[in-house]
Amino acid sequence: MFFGTYTPKLDDKGRLFLPAKFRDQLAEGLVVTRGQERCLTVWSMQDFAGMTDRLREAPVTNKGTRDYVRMLFAAASQEIPDKQGRISIPSVLREYASLGKEVMVIGAMNRIEIWDPTAWAAYSEEQEQKFSELSDEVFPGI
Repeated sequence: MFFGTYTPKLDDKGRLFLPAKFRDQLAEGLVVTRGQERCLTVWSMQDFAGMTDRLREAPVTNKGTRDYVRMLFAAASQEIPDKQGRISIPSVLREYASLGKEVMVIGAMNRIEIWDPTAWAAYSEEQEQKFSELSDEVFPGI
């Protein structure tokens, strides 16, 4: 499980130091790809494989399935952290998420998200009130 908010930096070569708390879970490899709301999503190889299995079951005759699979896999990059815990973020993904040197890395349960700090601040502010309201929807009866 991934949780917390971190502020590592991208180096000049587009490499990101993974937060130390995440490194053991991702040491065997990971996939970084487009996420929703213009962030990047990092999946462990195991979780990405599980998601891929579920997508294989979806009908390719469904246009939404085809569109989603294309967007998800076209920019996906398989990475193995180096000895310092760094991964490369391909330029196409850095551009997609408008990433500069400063980034926000958040744990989001079974995945990690990488955000531009300004985009994350705007998203967080917008979602703050909804967070309270969604608790009944996500956890009815609690």
